[in-house]
Parts: sequence; structure tokens; C-alpha cells
Amino acid sequence: MRMEIKQGHYYSNGAYGKTWGVRMVMHLLTNAETGEDAVHFKGVAGSSRRQNGEMPLDEFTRWVRYEVRLVENDWKRIADDIPAPPSGQAGEEPSSA
Repeated sequence: MRMEIKQGHYYSNGAYGKTWGVRMVMHLLTNAETGEDAVHFKGVAGSSRRQNGEMPLDEFTRWVRYEVRLVENDWKRIADDIPAPPSGQAGEEPSSA
């Protein structure tokens, strides 16, 4: 199943150690030269930090393992069954109690 990539959202490659990274999708666009759908991104954490770039959407989708959000000082995976917190509030993971 292919993940839908959305502008303004954050994604991680799910790697461990030095190769882990988080990128924010700045724009979804069509490359004028190739006609391919593309992603303009900004690296915000890990190995991607301070990197800006553009790549074909298919390549970005292969890099992505899951969507993430920043909760206090930690990047948390967004699971389909965990609702996002209301805008402007810090998120909390649901308890298993």
C-alpha cells in the first residue's frame, strides 16, 4: 500500500543510528523538465537535518517508512489508529490501561 504524501507533513525513513532522518514536505510539484511528480523537502532532524532538496515523488516514497510528529522533544510515529492532537496542543500517546 502506497502512503499518501502531504504538504506540510513530516516523514521519517525509520532507520536506526546515524542514518535516521526526518524531512518536512515543503511543496508537492511537477518537475518542469521531466514532467514527473516531485517533492521539495526540508530536512529537520537526524541525517537529513539542514538539507533541502527536491526528488521524484516515487523516490521520496521509497525513502519514507512512516509519518511522524514532534511531541515535546521527541519524534513520534503517527499510527493510523492514534488520532492527532487538536491544533496548538501537545500530543500524548494513548495509555494501554
